[in-house]
Amino acid sequence: MSSLLPQADTVSPRNILFIGGTGVISAAAAERAVALGHRLTILNRGRSAGRPVPEGAEVLHADIRDTGAVREVLRGREYDAVADFISFTPAHARAGLELFRGRTGQYVFISSASAYQKPPTTLPIRESTPLKNPFWKYSQDKIACEELLFEAYREQDFPVTVVRPSHTYDRTKIALVGGWTDIHRMRAGMPVLVHGDGTSLWTLTHSRDFAKAFVGLLGRPQAVGESYTITSDEFLPWNQIYRLFARAAGVPEPELFHVSSETIAAHSKELGPNLLGDRSHSVVFDNSKIKALVPDYQATIPFADGAREIIQWHDQHPELQVVAEDFMELSDRLYEWSARRVAGR
Repeated sequence: MSSLLPQADTVSPRNILFIGGTGVISAAAAERAVALGHRLTILNRGRSAGRPVPEGAEVLHADIRDTGAVREVLRGREYDAVADFISFTPAHARAGLELFRGRTGQYVFISSASAYQKPPTTLPIRESTPLKNPFWKYSQDKIACEELLFEAYREQDFPVTVVRPSHTYDRTKIALVGGWTDIHRMRAGMPVLVHGDGTSLWTLTHSRDFAKAFVGLLGRPQAVGESYTITSDEFLPWNQIYRLFARAAGVPEPELFHVSSETIAAHSKELGPNLLGDRSHSVVFDNSKIKALVPDYQATIPFADGAREIIQWHDQHPELQVVAEDFMELSDRLYEWSARRVAGR
């Protein structure tokens, strides 16, 4: 039956609203939506200049948290699909429900693959995998949002579709725990901290690849009441991810040292929830469901290319090369701690 679905480049134009539109995921999706001829409106506060709105998109300015202002700018407007990229709590989801009930044929809530069971009991992860994350409040809130919106679908016919991306990046985002600080340490010949033993598997998806699948499901009545994972099919061990960054940065062989995620979390309240609730677990995803809905979806950008794109971008923008002194100190401290453990002291 999926072969009868229209291809992404032959669908009729749809009237689409993006709430946000300038983030890693939403900016790429906006570019693709406009390129395919959809009528795109972007609603945001107009304060982000990092990723420009694509030419041809309409822009409305209002703070989504100010429901009165949003109702005013959207007065008389209806959409085939509304994509909400910036709801993170049940209160946000409840506000979206009230704002867009009766105004759209589809409300797409961007959740997170971190909401899937951690640690996972089976791989690959599918939409049927339970939602449970006892480590990270961000994920717990996304789960609560989903529950609220699916209840509205069951009881009120609210046309929700849930999308769960995993680690999605563009050229501005360094996927390492320490960000640019890790690149700085590599280039300086300093040891670089890797969580766990570096062999757990991770999935990284370029935002341009994500956009192919995401825009393809907008305005699809088959997607209402459903959830979809959208990721690349490539998965890599963390050691390899660090080495790909090192190679892109001109470092033939970085000095990597390993510390358990639990130990890092004990030394850093900031890093702990994300490590324990997401990055420390192997994640391999089954994208069969989104491919059945959007048959031409295929992630085609390998992370080896993505890493080169990221380093090139940062080398061209030295103002982004921020070395975090707190992470430098943490890395040095854990390296010394690790060396003492190895020496048996």
